[in-house]
Amino acid sequence: MGNVLSSILLLFIGVSGSIVLYWIYHWLLKRADSTASKIDDILVAAIGKPLIIAVLILTVYFSIVLSGLIPDRYVYLLDSKYLTAVYILLGTWIVSSFSYNFIHLYGRWMSSRTESEVDDRIINVLEIAVKYIIWFVAFLLVLSTLEIDITPLLAGAGIAGVAVALAAQDILSNFFGGALIVMDKPFKMNDRIKIDEYVGDVVSVGPRSTRLQTLDYQLVTIPNSKIANSVIINYALPEVRLKIKIPVSVAYGSDVKRVKEILIEIANEAVESPACVLSYPPPGVYFLEFAESSLNFTLVVWAKVFNMAWDVQDFINTRIDERFAEEGIEIPFPQVDVHIRKD
Repeated sequence: MGNVLSSILLLFIGVSGSIVLYWIYHWLLKRADSTASKIDDILVAAIGKPLIIAVLILTVYFSIVLSGLIPDRYVYLLDSKYLTAVYILLGTWIVSSFSYNFIHLYGRWMSSRTESEVDDRIINVLEIAVKYIIWFVAFLLVLSTLEIDITPLLAGAGIAGVAVALAAQDILSNFFGGALIVMDKPFKMNDRIKIDEYVGDVVSVGPRSTRLQTLDYQLVTIPNSKIANSVIINYALPEVRLKIKIPVSVAYGSDVKRVKEILIEIANEAVESPACVLSYPPPGVYFLEFAESSLNFTLVVWAKVFNMAWDVQDFINTRIDERFAEEGIEIPFPQVDVHIRKD
């Protein structure tokens, strides 16, 4: 009779303690919510409920053991391995909840600072994956604690994992390629880039592919796995201005100094015009080559924005044609002189 009374007293103390913990839990939630840091919110939310349930289970367990009222045929239920299994599940609940909330809070905070949608989707996948992985490990630990052979299960899971990995190889490679793009940041939305033979502006970065709008206003979809292994030229980084080299050829016998003067004058006209040419760095003209049938120069100017390259070249080439015609400077074309010798 004394054991029964002791067990009832223990049960009463445990339930009362659980109620006190419940009120403390809600008080701590309010205190944590008033602080600037969010880690304390996550910790209290993750530990609170599992701790209350753990106290209740522990109280009921020892109350039953102390009472001695359980029939002999059910005594095996009081084996400590079952209690250990319950506490593994409660511990898993704490770890899973903390991991999920941590990724949800700080992962989404980091992804909100970028323009890409890939990192948002990666966070979604991580939130789900971390729960399944933690609970799967806990399930294996519980089976091991209950002395259930998990070797066939591990073998089956391994085979299934290999099969899924092979089937989803392209999907996974593209997904992780997108993750690398987000972390490495070789480009961002609206940047003009070149990948292999494709040149265009980035319009979207997804978990499987990246889309470019080409200069011909066509939409090109490139798998992220290909981008992760390609050389990328970004015309918008480290700054949006673009160096433009315009080749100019004149006939032999032309006045080299006058040609250079005219090209500089044209470049200065481009600076004053709506052609979006910068005055600094200043334009430059270089006499580079005595070719087979021409003297070759290069006019170097800087466009204010990378997507104005064609406008700049159009303006300058048009003015070169006009000025050379006015100055009588000949623009040569490829030709072959044939000399016939009479014997």
